[in-house]
Amino acid sequence: MVNFWDSGKGLLAKNKEFSLLIDLLKESSGLAIAFSGGADSAFLLAAALIARVESVLPVTVVSDFFTDGEKERVIRLGQYLDTVPILVSANILDDARVTRNTDRRCYFCKLVLFSRVMEVAEKRGIHTLLHGANLDDLQEFRPGMDAARELGFKTPLVEAGFTKEKIRACSKILGLETWNLPAQSCLATRIPQGDVITKEKLVKVERAEACLHGLGFGRVRVRCHGDLARIEVGPDELNRFGEPDTRQEIVQTFKRVGFHSVCLDLEGYASAFRLQR
Repeated sequence: MVNFWDSGKGLLAKNKEFSLLIDLLKESSGLAIAFSGGADSAFLLAAALIARVESVLPVTVVSDFFTDGEKERVIRLGQYLDTVPILVSANILDDARVTRNTDRRCYFCKLVLFSRVMEVAEKRGIHTLLHGANLDDLQEFRPGMDAARELGFKTPLVEAGFTKEKIRACSKILGLETWNLPAQSCLATRIPQGDVITKEKLVKVERAEACLHGLGFGRVRVRCHGDLARIEVGPDELNRFGEPDTRQEIVQTFKRVGFHSVCLDLEGYASAFRLQR
């Protein structure tokens, strides 16, 4: 098994962005990280531990937008990094500003989630708050970053010059399972803007996507249009839907979880943030 501590020493000697990141993190005696278990926040957490920051607090906010698979990955990463993420809940569906699903949904959602991280940090006397935004995120429509900035969250990966590609390359060296993790977005992005978000819709989407992942599909999205499920996959996987057994398994599972009809988007996977611009 790769020892991320030893690998971190190697990165410090060879990678200028990583060296700068470690220096930035060392400036704080204690910090809290909004830890979703995605590629960015996992790498940021690993870097904070390698920097030997006196107190590192990974906080994971569990809501109806957070899948069971994501929660399991958070726990695994904590075990690998020899740290214990703090899991706190947020009743995100109780906030009408979020469930109305306007173009500001992400902003209001992040206000709720990051406020929970802040609450946990303040109770432990930690006032430096971080999240894992990178340079590529600055090129996309991400209103949630406005909420993070307003609440005082810093973005050391941006300051150190990290793109997603650089994060993945360094994460691979550190032995993080997230190094090749497909792009992640919360379940709310599967509901078309303007459609009210409900628990029922989210559960249908989560179970449908779990089916596709179980069949070996990598980058997938199931968009919920009422009783219709629209599947998006990468262009290299479109041909798999021509396999009778695969197609039958998908249709049967999707109908079992509550969809009446299933269709395949021939344009393939598209970023939810690009779709909403």
